[in-house]
Amino acid sequence: MDLFDYMRENNAKTEAPLAKRLRPKTLDEVVGQEHIIGKGKLLYRAIQADKLSSLIFYGPPGTGKTTLAMVIANTTSADFKQLNATTSGKKDMEQVVSEAKDNLGMYGRKTILFIDEIHRFNKAQQDYLLPFVEDGTVILIGATTENPYFEVNGALISRSTIFELKPLQKKDIETLIRRAVYDKDRGMGAYDAEITDDAVSFLADMSGGDARHALNAVELGILSTERDADTGKIVINLEIAEECIQRRSIRYDKDGDNHYDIISAFIKSMRGSDPDAAVYYLAKMLYGGESITFIARRIMICASEDVGNADPQAIVVASACAQAVERVGMPEAQIILAHAAIYVACAPKSNASCEAIFAAMEAVKRERTEVPLHLRDAHYSGSKKLGHTGYKYAHDYPNHYVRQQYLPDNLVDEVFYEPSDNGYEKNIKDWFKFIKKDNNE
Repeated sequence: MDLFDYMRENNAKTEAPLAKRLRPKTLDEVVGQEHIIGKGKLLYRAIQADKLSSLIFYGPPGTGKTTLAMVIANTTSADFKQLNATTSGKKDMEQVVSEAKDNLGMYGRKTILFIDEIHRFNKAQQDYLLPFVEDGTVILIGATTENPYFEVNGALISRSTIFELKPLQKKDIETLIRRAVYDKDRGMGAYDAEITDDAVSFLADMSGGDARHALNAVELGILSTERDADTGKIVINLEIAEECIQRRSIRYDKDGDNHYDIISAFIKSMRGSDPDAAVYYLAKMLYGGESITFIARRIMICASEDVGNADPQAIVVASACAQAVERVGMPEAQIILAHAAIYVACAPKSNASCEAIFAAMEAVKRERTEVPLHLRDAHYSGSKKLGHTGYKYAHDYPNHYVRQQYLPDNLVDEVFYEPSDNGYEKNIKDWFKFIKKDNNE
């Protein structure tokens, strides 16, 4: 290390962005991702024991992919090399491989090669690594925001363990925000700043699971806010937090009455066929940081409860929406949610299916019934002796319909499903009238 490298390293400790300075050095300092690095989990044990095989970390920005690589760098006895695929090429990899061969041959020391944004390497560059990963010359750790099964060579995938990192939970972001404000060694503690609880909650909500986004806002707030004239402290309140993240706080408490009021208004707007109101309340929930999977579930329920067979495609659209938002995530998920919410709002409405199941449930609770003999299973020997005969196969009759008793004896006159005259359900109603003509009864 020359003088310039030494000065650059020292400056990085104080001049680097807060998110980088606050990066954990040990496993115990890591916040979140308990599903892969919780105590006792596979990756936790492997890092602690320094027994790593090739890994690929996959997840959204700010979830800790590079952080985990740096923790490994600080705990491993292996030589640790780092490349970024956006600025590095084959020549850089050749140099690392050459040094790795020397380390392994002369000292028996392994080399870990961390490649950030590995999906940026083309197929030929990724192929170059294959033999050296295969023979153990290097242990590869790749980090990518893209789905590795699409963006990383299958051969590398088969030689690596994939760990998917999730967006950090709100409580994890809150922990990091407070650490950033009050940590005097690597955080902003030397500035003698304070942050209010509502500011912490707001920044954690607005970060969208991205720790870097929240920490950048904290750093900007502390560096740009004047000290209080009375206390001499820098106070980060909700107003300042809004300015730092360029988002206005709205009254949306995900655990309080306001949450239930807005989701209620959202559902009632779809039920009431008002797409403008539906998309407005959708936007309000999204702006407030509501879970996209929660919203998708409510759209699915409305599609069955309030649209039903008036438009059987509504539940198909809503179900596809629920699957798509989990795969895509924000911000694009807002488009998919709007698509589904507007479709459900504009669809013809009927709650006949909903009323049918409620009425049937009441009948089940009220009556003790038996399945009619001719509907019981007749596929086993001895069924005829038990009287399981007389069933009429509908497809043997005109219009694939024949009148026979399906309900139990004491419910034979009950009607649970009454189709409406709306949308496709009118077709169902007309079909029932057609097949139940007097000549077929």
